[in-house]
Amino acid sequence: MSTSIKLKQLLAATLGACLAACSSPDPVAYSGIASSSQLRPNKADDSARIPYRYATQVDWQTYNRIIVEPIAIYRGSDAQFGDMSGEDRLELASYMRTQFTDKLRRRFTIATDPAPNTLRLKLTLTGATENTPVVSTFTHLDLAGNLYNGIQSIRGREGMMSGSVTYAVEIYDASTNRLLSAFISKQYPNAMNVMASFGSLGAAKTGIEKGAEALVDYLK
Repeated sequence: MSTSIKLKQLLAATLGACLAACSSPDPVAYSGIASSSQLRPNKADDSARIPYRYATQVDWQTYNRIIVEPIAIYRGSDAQFGDMSGEDRLELASYMRTQFTDKLRRRFTIATDPAPNTLRLKLTLTGATENTPVVSTFTHLDLAGNLYNGIQSIRGREGMMSGSVTYAVEIYDASTNRLLSAFISKQYPNAMNVMASFGSLGAAKTGIEKGAEALVDYLK
């Protein structure tokens, strides 16, 4: 039996064993987040990506400046990083800072002082899962894995053995320090996104990019 056939059989067996547990953990209302007591389960259609939310009536158009605080890495006992290394967590936090700042710059002037008409954004990286090496990419090529991912893509859910990122968003009026909105977000690539399956952090970084875009849309 050739090596390639053995590899396919091994991967197929791995997929079968992991099919029931191929999604990353569901986020929680992390107890160490300042807005934790105000968060409530989200009953809207976007609950898969935003499971908890707190919102007030806000006219976002009255704000034209935003302070983006340094990204915090959550260290509470309910963090969801699994066995991800500290170096990888720092890499994701750095990538998060860059992506959110760059994308928010399209809508706001990036500021450093709490003046009127200014928002203050606090982002806390609370969890992440890595792509499963080799298997994540193989699921986009294997017939059964591709079928599963196709269904997940239609449902807007995670792909098989693919990574994700979870973070808390807290938005304040910078001049009054009043909490305007907060939510927990879980982001991941489209289940059919093959490119996001490369590299251990590929899916998590794609999730960060999607989350930054979504926040800009939310604040319009």
